[in-house]
Amino acid sequence: MNDIDTLVGQLANALTARGWTMATAESCTGGLIAGACTDRAGSSDWFERGFVTYSNAAKTDLLGVPADLIAAHGAVSEPVARAMAAGALAHAPVQVAVAVTGVAGPSGGSADKPVGTVWLGWATPQGVFTERQRFDGDRAAVRRATVAHALAGLLQRLS
Repeated sequence: MNDIDTLVGQLANALTARGWTMATAESCTGGLIAGACTDRAGSSDWFERGFVTYSNAAKTDLLGVPADLIAAHGAVSEPVARAMAAGALAHAPVQVAVAVTGVAGPSGGSADKPVGTVWLGWATPQGVFTERQRFDGDRAAVRRATVAHALAGLLQRLS
């Protein structure tokens, strides 16, 4: 069992104990968070749906992220991560949601947003919380670290 499997198990227990379900809104991870959750047998009890919103248009169409917000701040930004998390919560019958948007690499980075930069958002009944991270490694490592941090962050907010 790896760290992600352990986190998923803990998250499953925390959500099930509350009778809650979750949704994901993923850009740079392309559905890996939803995949990690649904790898667990019985996940239909606590996992409702995942939105893979890789393009800016998908963020707008599926989650209601305003196009002008993306234009003003870029897809990899605090306001967009916040809007993605809130949008997932608004567009799914769930109590919590997690969102990620970032630059997984190997290209696409800039001085302000180097490869490995990820904004995460968590929507809970207490509000929407965001955090910026910078993960090291190749594309796969950045995506794995994002999945683990997204799950750990949601678990922390449920504690």
